[in-house]
Amino acid sequence: MSARSGSALTFGVAVALIAGITLGNGGANVMPVFVDDFASRFGLSDSGAGLVAATQLMATAVVTLLLAKRAARPGRVLMTRFGLALAGAGFLGATAATGPVTLILANLVFGAGLGAIYAAATAALAATDDADRASAVTISGTVGVTALLIMGVPAANHDLGEGTGFLLMALCCLLAWPLIRRLPDLPSTPDAGSAGSGEATSARPSVVLLLGTALLWAVTQGAWSYASVLGRQHTGMSHSAVSAVLAISSVVALVGAAVGPVAARRFGRMRSMAVFVTAQALAMAGLVLTHNPVLFTVAAVLWQTCQLAVLVQMLAAAALIDPTGRLVASLSGAGALGTGIGPLAVGAVLDAAGADVLGLVLALGTFVASLPLLKMTVAGTEASAERGLASSSAAEAG
Repeated sequence: MSARSGSALTFGVAVALIAGITLGNGGANVMPVFVDDFASRFGLSDSGAGLVAATQLMATAVVTLLLAKRAARPGRVLMTRFGLALAGAGFLGATAATGPVTLILANLVFGAGLGAIYAAATAALAATDDADRASAVTISGTVGVTALLIMGVPAANHDLGEGTGFLLMALCCLLAWPLIRRLPDLPSTPDAGSAGSGEATSARPSVVLLLGTALLWAVTQGAWSYASVLGRQHTGMSHSAVSAVLAISSVVALVGAAVGPVAARRFGRMRSMAVFVTAQALAMAGLVLTHNPVLFTVAAVLWQTCQLAVLVQMLAAAALIDPTGRLVASLSGAGALGTGIGPLAVGAVLDAAGADVLGLVLALGTFVASLPLLKMTVAGTEASAERGLASSSAAEAG
């Protein structure tokens, strides 16, 4: 359904994509561990630690959005390596930080570096010959490596001293340097632009699409940030039990990355995406509202599984519409922006209106945010059909 000209998804290409996207999104995914570290190192309040975290997340999101157009041109490996160097320097600065001011500056630097990495790596997904398979493999690998980082960073802080978790992240930037040399560049197809730059066919995303993506990830990340708290308060589960449920749901959710492309081929991209979005919204609301430990566990697993299925299909649809990768990179930047805003917004609703209202807001927010994404999914299906027709015509002419 999504096969097209482009880089074959070899082992080296998969490793490059996983390394780039894991590090590019590493600041957000490992942020709970980072916050715990610099809050204890410098005695920061919750709001102070949140400010530092928001600084890094916003820097990553803004730079990803600003460099989305640049990521649609050749030279992604160079761009990624520039980001690795900048992020590595920022991580070293965070390790050596002596106060909140230098810590914030270091977070700005490595946040910007991660943004450059994220823009290039996500755009590279569009240069593969099978967008669905590339998205599924990359997201699955990213989840696995991120889990290792979430365990490794606090272990380094505990065993080697506060701040050494950032040193581990700098080492990861160094290790990724040779791995990303196989990062796919623009596909060598006639519709990639007559000059070979890819700008002729790059898709400029609409404001509505970017806002929808930001809202979806604000809702998702915000709910995830408070999942542990809600689980303990509503179900009476212990902290360790809730943590185990969330960890298991994250691992089992890998099924969603595999099922998403299969469902798209079997039932159609639009129909399957609509089902996953609906199930995600209901499961998210159920997790917030339920007081039953079993239902909480089921809701967590279903929510995370559908979330990954939606993410894989979203990236694949964007890659089909715009093979230059600009659209994928732009959506990733908008998602990163939502990730940074989500916890603050969800926390405010929870404090002001309570969990019952929050559950309804999250479900409604998911539905509203998904509308422009569903429209994009339709466009992706049409683009795939048009390319298939063009390929068939070219083969017959040949």
